[in-house]
Amino acid sequence: MSLSEIIILTHYNNAKVAVLGASGGIGQPLSLLLKNSPLVSRLSLYDIAHTPGVAADLSHIETRASVKGFLGPEQLPECLKGCDVVVIPAGVPRKPGMTRDDLFNTNASIVATLTSACAKHCPEAMICIISNPVNSTIPITSEVFKKHGVYNPKRIFGVTTLDIVRANTFVAELKGLDPARVSVPVIGGHAGKTIIPLISQCTPKVDFPQDQLEKLTGRIQEAGTEVVKAKAGAGSATLSMAYAGARFVFSLVDAMNGKEGVIECAFVKSEETESPYFSTPLLLGKNGIEKNLGIGKISPFEEKMVAEAMAELKASIKKGEEFAKSFK
Repeated sequence: MSLSEIIILTHYNNAKVAVLGASGGIGQPLSLLLKNSPLVSRLSLYDIAHTPGVAADLSHIETRASVKGFLGPEQLPECLKGCDVVVIPAGVPRKPGMTRDDLFNTNASIVATLTSACAKHCPEAMICIISNPVNSTIPITSEVFKKHGVYNPKRIFGVTTLDIVRANTFVAELKGLDPARVSVPVIGGHAGKTIIPLISQCTPKVDFPQDQLEKLTGRIQEAGTEVVKAKAGAGSATLSMAYAGARFVFSLVDAMNGKEGVIECAFVKSEETESPYFSTPLLLGKNGIEKNLGIGKISPFEEKMVAEAMAELKASIKKGEEFAKSFK
């Protein structure tokens, strides 16, 4: 092995990752998946309760990532110091009958507080927001970073990967394919009708009659509600979200380490549509977003969905921006 290969390899396995909200329903399984990865060398876990226990538990796993738990606001700066990637699943989960928007007031404050600490203590880190409503929490994050004078739109991501994971799974089920080999880009936002699966761009190519296509699209858009109902008041999608969040982080770290051709969809600052933020496939690189790959060629059915999503997307974005401006 050449020296350059060794240098690449050591950096490759050296990501310092923080999980904010590490004791929660998403945070615990997400932290477990991150601890299990050879890409992560240091795992900093933060929450307002139970983190020492979660950290102690995970620290016994025979992988090289060191794990440390941080508890409460006074320990947050220490948690964030030197981090390359910060993942934020903190917040309250949805209950039956709630929309993602119903979570707004509680989660908006949590995200604004946590991202404000990130802007102060690890302004260069990649920020991956899982906390819902993502269509509003990403604009909040951007405004907070602007306030601190450290805004870089290439490093702030709304994690929509679960929509892609679900689309891949549901298409594979219907077509009898291996889900690991199915890839459906999902664009737009991360709530209801703003979730726009591009079945026309699926690899391998698949075809559905219009009625089945509409049903499949509806199922992808409402899959979160499917889980909320099935859990009957005991939470929302936590395990599949943890899997999707980890998948996004691993892709990002791979790209930061120089791996080429890494593409993931995420909800980011965008000029691809009239919406100031929009999820599309992104080519990831050392500095975050290398290139926005845009929407590409889509079907008339998908074009109609994009048009119909605009009003809701813009309203959610505006709501987030206005909240951040008044947040002290």
